[in-house]
Amino acid sequence: MSLYTQSMTCGMGLVLHLSLSLSRLHFCFSHLNAITPIMVASATSKLLVSDIASSVDHVPSNYVRPFSDRPNLSEVETSGAVSIPLIDLQELHGPNRADIINQLAHACSTYGFFQIKNHGVPEKTIERIMTVAREFFRQPESERVKHYSEDPKKTTRLSTSFNVGLEKVSNWRDFLRLHCFPVEDFINEWPSSPVSFREATAEYATSVRTLVLILLEAISESLGLVKDRISNTLGKHGQHMALNYYPPCPQPDLTYGLPGHKDPNLITVLLQDEVSGLQVFKDGKWVAVHPVPNTFIVNIGDQMQVISNDKYKSVLHRAVVNSDKERISIPTFYCPSSDAVISPPQELINEEEDSPAVYRSFTYAEYFDKFWGRALATESCLDLFKVTSTS
Repeated sequence: MSLYTQSMTCGMGLVLHLSLSLSRLHFCFSHLNAITPIMVASATSKLLVSDIASSVDHVPSNYVRPFSDRPNLSEVETSGAVSIPLIDLQELHGPNRADIINQLAHACSTYGFFQIKNHGVPEKTIERIMTVAREFFRQPESERVKHYSEDPKKTTRLSTSFNVGLEKVSNWRDFLRLHCFPVEDFINEWPSSPVSFREATAEYATSVRTLVLILLEAISESLGLVKDRISNTLGKHGQHMALNYYPPCPQPDLTYGLPGHKDPNLITVLLQDEVSGLQVFKDGKWVAVHPVPNTFIVNIGDQMQVISNDKYKSVLHRAVVNSDKERISIPTFYCPSSDAVISPPQELINEEEDSPAVYRSFTYAEYFDKFWGRALATESCLDLFKVTSTS
């Protein structure tokens, strides 16, 4: 074969190769619109920490906190010598009610956190929600990812970290977020697998709502208000819950489950499994809150701090992880309606006695937009709503 013929043959082959490659590219791009939401979610779900935790022996770089923003686990108070109050709610319905009201006032003003026992939520109900939470996160990725979304406005969604669109560093947490009041409005969009998920979750959400209404009456009384005063300011109360999953972490000193933050809602009721992870900031240091069987942890949120005119405190808390055990926690967030106007009742404002309103009035929607428009941070959004603020 002549050199000319060889050159022509090679050239034709190159043209044919390029032509085929371009055809394949055209085919791929022309079929992008045919990709289903599930296929997109499957790719996105690789961001879930639960899908990478078991296959790594170090924390991936996108989870590593700057040196100045690490948990410093050796400096945490873990002895139990310092802890949050434990309040027996059984006494709330008897002759010692006034004493329990005083205990609540002390806990809300001094700690911003307290534990409760004899709370009225059946033990079986608690066991069932914990069981379906574990079963959900242990399902194959293909089942879990059906609920994946990064849209915070979705009323049922599986996601990771906290606000992946704004964060520079991710958190070692996956979560399933559910709106749950009224139950009948949302239950059909909840996961149907495991098979008992919807029934167990509805039962739990209903029981916790009853508990929260009892707590709100008692907290209202502890502020010197009539017992339905706080509830009446909330409009159509909202209720959300999260199933948090914290897988074992190979280097727990480098990252967080959730960094220090304050809750934006009214009040939070937290159910923990037997694995420690919650820490509360008290008197300049982090204090571990060890799980106590058959108790809930309750914390004051930003809206309650406003309603109490700064008498009750929404305080910093965080979730740390460990290298040995997975951890599950289930917080229920009780919220005002979006259009509810949040402000201290007139009964708690007295200009003559140096008790002016600390915050201006605002809607919960206005506040939540500010909160969600940033990454989770130690700085409180409340500062933006103080009377002295120009924001």
